[in-house]
Amino acid sequence: MMTLILKSALGLMSTFFGFFYIRDEIRNRETFSDKPWPVLAGTGFITNLLDTLGIGSFAQQTAIFKFFKLVDDRIIPGTMNVGNTFPTVVQAFIFMTAVKVDPVTLVAMSVAAPTGAVLGAGVVARMERYKIQLGMGIGLLVVALAIIAGQLNLMPLGGEAIGLSGWKLILITVLSFVFGALQTIGIGFYAPCMAMVYALGMHPLTAFPIMMTATAMLMAAGSTRFVTANAYDRKTAICLTIGGVIGVIIAAYIVKSLPLIVLKWVVFTVVLYTSVWMFISASQSKKAHEKEGAPQKTA
Repeated sequence: MMTLILKSALGLMSTFFGFFYIRDEIRNRETFSDKPWPVLAGTGFITNLLDTLGIGSFAQQTAIFKFFKLVDDRIIPGTMNVGNTFPTVVQAFIFMTAVKVDPVTLVAMSVAAPTGAVLGAGVVARMERYKIQLGMGIGLLVVALAIIAGQLNLMPLGGEAIGLSGWKLILITVLSFVFGALQTIGIGFYAPCMAMVYALGMHPLTAFPIMMTATAMLMAAGSTRFVTANAYDRKTAICLTIGGVIGVIIAAYIVKSLPLIVLKWVVFTVVLYTSVWMFISASQSKKAHEKEGAPQKTA
């Protein structure tokens, strides 16, 4: 019943968003850019295929948009949020249906993350980003090392539980709230979610419906503002949506078919990759922070 309510809520939120999104696309189709359809759709396909594996799509899409000058920097965030909403919703519905997970754990984490994004965004926005990124990088690196130690039978870690209770459920709900807030400044939810689920003894596959449902609710709730504010590239967004949904469907079949040992290595790869990316991002953010704080020269 709880899962059904969650699906219904996500369905209503997606329908509400879709009404504004599709209507805006149709009304303004004459304003589409001259960027090639295959390149934009291919970007959506590849990045959302990787996204379904847990790697995340925003970093790759940002790099592609900047390198090939496909989207103006100012509207990249809105374009990615709008264009990837439906692929993420499809991910959520596929994995909620295909993967058995404790409904209490699923609902608690899926609600906590978007709540954190709404209530915690103001607090997070005032914090120094590079310090958060550095801390996240260190935390994820520790989990990645623990995972590899478990894989090599050096220490016990991980498990096959489909849900949590007691202090573990409280802890993972609080952490979901925190990571939901951090997502508002560009720190993705997927890798931290994988790390939390694995470290607390759950089956690696259960991370997929949890992280995708939480992110889908967050994006379905927040992307409408980008549409109404005209803060996105319409052609790129619709290409991300179409190509992304196809990529999600293909990748979801792959993920569901992976044996446990391979899933553990997938989790390790995603967590380690994200840790390294956090260190790189922290370095870049610190340089930008120091540049902004440097005294201006006077003539």
